[in-house]
Amino acid sequence: MKAISYARYGGPEVLGLGEVDDPRVGPDSVLVKVRAAAVNPVDWKCREGYLDPVLQPVFPVVPGWDVSGVVVRPGPAAPEFAVGDEVIGYVRQDVLSHGTFAEYVAAPVRALARKPRALSFEEAAGLPLAGLTAYQVLHRVLEVKRGETVLVHAAAGGVGSIAVQLAAHLGARVIGTASERNHDFVRGLGGEPVSYGEGLAERVRGLAPEGVDAVFDTVGGDALRASANLLAPEGRLASITDPEVVDYGGRYWFVRPDPQDLQHLSDLADQGTVTVHVSETLPLERAADAHRLSQEGRTRGKIVVTVNE
Repeated sequence: MKAISYARYGGPEVLGLGEVDDPRVGPDSVLVKVRAAAVNPVDWKCREGYLDPVLQPVFPVVPGWDVSGVVVRPGPAAPEFAVGDEVIGYVRQDVLSHGTFAEYVAAPVRALARKPRALSFEEAAGLPLAGLTAYQVLHRVLEVKRGETVLVHAAAGGVGSIAVQLAAHLGARVIGTASERNHDFVRGLGGEPVSYGEGLAERVRGLAPEGVDAVFDTVGGDALRASANLLAPEGRLASITDPEVVDYGGRYWFVRPDPQDLQHLSDLADQGTVTVHVSETLPLERAADAHRLSQEGRTRGKIVVTVNE
């Protein structure tokens, strides 16, 4: 099959389109014909070797963890899905090997849910990793409740934009940091935008003088340090990018596959509660360009690579 792969760590230039072995379908997996695969910051971090201490590469590596597609063949112990089912998945394995930037991927059933009917394949591909991250942090880590005030950093990004929608759905007041050009976008998601940069703490305090009940950090660094001083008494802090959060009494979270969580997100998308904004759609052969765009860090919503159109 055709796939994007890299044989060594490096920049986007190490990505190439070529023929690789077809994936083997294990008993608890299904073979998915890929229609679209979303790009996430973790993809280029893996490609550059930043996750080498925790994820062993088996070169050549096919990148990508997000997928939307159609079931071609279920494994013998995978009765949950049948040929022709449209699915989405967060297909992370314990090694870097067979990802989703390919014509086909063998996905364990623990990583899959049914595709939202309300979303296109391109939009649906952007839901799994970002959606699961937002859902798990808000529900399991921060335990956001109705009436609370939540600060979401990078509110126009892939994770942040879904977190704003989910927090608003929970009945929270949402303040979201974003560049000026994305303020209307954040308002449309249900958040109150504030600009990045110097004076951020004062701007947030102007909206929430008593402090915020929860902070969802997706940036780290200065944003995290400023956030620790914006919490109300008993406020909670979580970060998905900076382990230093524990020094401020918060929790660090790395998203994990969960089929029930993912199906719930799919249902919310069908109800119109959650939408996925796709800012760029590129063909598989332009995966390197997709990675470059992701590394620039200015994407509104998601970047998606299309396959098998």
